[in-house]
Parts: sequence; structure tokens; C-alpha cells
Amino acid sequence: MESELGKIKVAIAGVGNCASALVQGVYYYRESNEQIGLAHPDVGGYKPGDIEFVAAFDVDRRKVGKDLSEAIFEKPNNTIRFQEVPKIGVTVKKGPVLDGVGRYLREVIRFSEDRDVDIVEELKSSGAEILINYLPVGSEKGSRFYAQSALEAGVAFINAMPTFIASSEEWQKKFEEKGLPIAGDDVMSQLGATVLHKTLIKLLVDRGVKVEESYQLNIGGDTDFLNMLEQQRLVSKRESKTSAVRAMSPYEMPLRIGPSDYIPFLENEKICYIWIKGKYFGGAPLSIDLKLSVIDSPNSAGVIIDALRGVKVALDRGISGPLISVSAYCFKHPPVQMPYEEAKRKFEEFIRGERER
Repeated sequence: MESELGKIKVAIAGVGNCASALVQGVYYYRESNEQIGLAHPDVGGYKPGDIEFVAAFDVDRRKVGKDLSEAIFEKPNNTIRFQEVPKIGVTVKKGPVLDGVGRYLREVIRFSEDRDVDIVEELKSSGAEILINYLPVGSEKGSRFYAQSALEAGVAFINAMPTFIASSEEWQKKFEEKGLPIAGDDVMSQLGATVLHKTLIKLLVDRGVKVEESYQLNIGGDTDFLNMLEQQRLVSKRESKTSAVRAMSPYEMPLRIGPSDYIPFLENEKICYIWIKGKYFGGAPLSIDLKLSVIDSPNSAGVIIDALRGVKVALDRGISGPLISVSAYCFKHPPVQMPYEEAKRKFEEFIRGERER
């Protein structure tokens, strides 16, 4: 599906599983009239097929130098292959490593010996309008480097990772001063652990249940979970997921959320366990014990495909700085936390042309 509004020109930093699912998804929906799996077939007049990839950056030699259509299927990527992708004409270029590869990831990444390209120049010459940050969790320096590159190149920025940029007043001001929109942080899955956990807590609170304690444990077998074995890279991830759930309750509760273990044979499957304990009428006890299993990367792509079109709408309208509704609807750690239904309503109001802030 494509519209008549023109293309949304996108650059990708980090050609991992999430990028693979997004690229596959764009061609899947471009080549068919299928709408299953899309929360919004149309966002401000833009269809999924309007997304065009114009630049991509990575550090692994199995991806660098290859067409993006080939690179998305190279190891260590291990998400499902649900769509054949024709040659795109975009060669993956070598980006800087910085802090993007942690101790455990170094065991599986094969570093390219190519010279780092000038990211700002690549963004400018490609005609990119939006840069997506898909770097590994814990890439604090790397995420800020790409955010700064977006500013210097004059392109909008989507921070899909749990480094706090869109939710930082300092970075918000920088993008506003440049006249550029920014959305983030930490992409919310289409139907993942955090959005499900948020919705359950909000439902219980609204129904008069006193939530006493809760946990969310996640396991998986992709490089994201391997990377998160390094505990210091988990700090922002835990904070992002925890703040999203905690914001649904007017009172404090014992809450433990975060990745729990790496199980290689699960590959890109993610399994989540949610447990909630509470009391309702007369102090009667209540508990919820739930298991969710998903293929992780298509889950995030189903949201990023909305975020990209929302940011493009902002560009078309000359809106700059943090996109409150887009971020609240699409990300775990947005500038302003909202219950899912409120975020969805405000996002849809925004794409209909109603006031953003």
C-alpha cells in the first residue's frame, strides 16, 4: 500500500533484528492490500509502503558493504523471515563502534575493518528525513552520537532504544531550536510485556483493586538478551520499563521488571511472565499469573511503522521538539507517560490535525 503524498526517507543506525522486521514489513504491506497487523493502515495520509530506506549503518563485516536487503538477513540476526525483499540500492556503511558493543556481544560480532564513514555527510547526501536509532541496549555514547548527527544533518530522530534522549529536556531543547521533531524513548511493542503489564495495572486500579506487588520477567535468545547479560547495560532498560508500569498507579508498590536471562535456542522469541498480587472488596485476595510469548522484532516494527509516519506528519506541519502524543503512544519512556487508551486517543487526534501540545 502506498499513498500519493510521496516517500518518507529513512536512515537506520543498527541493522539488527528490529531493522530486519521493519524493512520486511514495509515491503510486505507495500506488495499487498493486507491490513492485518496494522493498528493504523493510514497515518495522516501515509501508508506503510510510503517508507523508503535511504541509508543504513552497522559495524559487523557480514553486513557492512552489502545491500540493506541482504544485510538484514545476515547473522547474528535471527528473527523470522516473513517477506522476501528486493535489492534496495542502499549499501550498509560502517558506523563508529563507541560503546555499542558490550562484553558479551563481542563474542558474536565480527567487526568490519572498513573506515568509519562521516555519518552527517551520509545523512545529508542520502536525503534522509528521519534517522532511527536501533543500537544495542546500553549504547549511551552511541545513541547520543547519532542524535547529535541527526541535529547536524537536519533530520528528525526516533530513539527506539532506552537511552533517555527524547525524554531529556536538554535534548528536547536542541531539537526544538533546530526546528526538528524527536520521538522516543525505548519502543513499545505492538503487544508486548510492558504494554500488557501497564494495561493490567491500570485496569485493576480503575476497578478498585489495591495492587500490592508485581513483577515482569523476560527471557529470549537474540543478541539483545545476550547483550543484557551485562548488568550495567540494563540500568536504563529497567528504568524505562518500570516507569511505564509504575505511572499507571497513583501509589507506590513493590515492582520488579526487566530482562532475566538469555536462552540461545529461543532465538528471536521472547517469553514474558507477569505476576500481580492485590486485594479487592473486603480485603479478598487476588492474583494474576500470566505468560506471553511473541516474536520480538515484528512486535516492535508494528509500532515503529506508526512512529515513522507520525514523525513525517510533524515534519510536514513544521512541528519541532518532542512529539508528546507520538512518544506516549509508541514508546515506554516518553516525555509524558499516559495510559494506553489516552495515548492512543491523543495520537489519533494528532494525526487528524488537532493540536499536539
